[in-house]
Amino acid sequence: MAAIIERIGPYKPRHAEPNFENLARSIAYQQLHGKAAATIFGRLLTACDACLTPESVLKLSIEQMRACGLSKQKLSYIRDLAEKTISGDVNFEQLPQMDDEDVIEHLTRVKGIGRWSAQMFLMFALKRPDVMPVVDLGINMAIKRAYRKRKVPKPPQILKIAEPWRPFRSVACWYLWRSMDVQTQEE
Repeated sequence: MAAIIERIGPYKPRHAEPNFENLARSIAYQQLHGKAAATIFGRLLTACDACLTPESVLKLSIEQMRACGLSKQKLSYIRDLAEKTISGDVNFEQLPQMDDEDVIEHLTRVKGIGRWSAQMFLMFALKRPDVMPVVDLGINMAIKRAYRKRKVPKPPQILKIAEPWRPFRSVACWYLWRSMDVQTQEE
């Protein structure tokens, strides 16, 4: 890990606000190339008059959301998030006071938000320093490469490797992701 940190340089994460818009953005971006996801999300923002709120999303018809490029599944997830936010089932104002597992439980009530998505929200919106998303393929591939493993490590191995990184496993993850970016650029 020390070699990765030395090669990458200072820690410079991009943080987002812990709000509805950013969680909706993460849903829109799931399993898409960044450029395509940005285009789709941009269209959704435009359809909501540049003000993405639960109310503005629910004012859109299914057809309008599909015209933005959202799949039926993703638009149903974003609408579910909007409905649960309006009903109070999801309360963004409470999240900063909750512990990590409670945040994960709270957010995974929403269709389309799994543990990994909730962990990304913890890391980048709530700025939690010690999150370890053991199913993240990028992190797992970076660990495989950095620790010269023959196979991609399984979650128990990842947790064992990551134990010395406590209480800053989120920072270690950022470095691992960047190490894959740097490797790709050098190859």
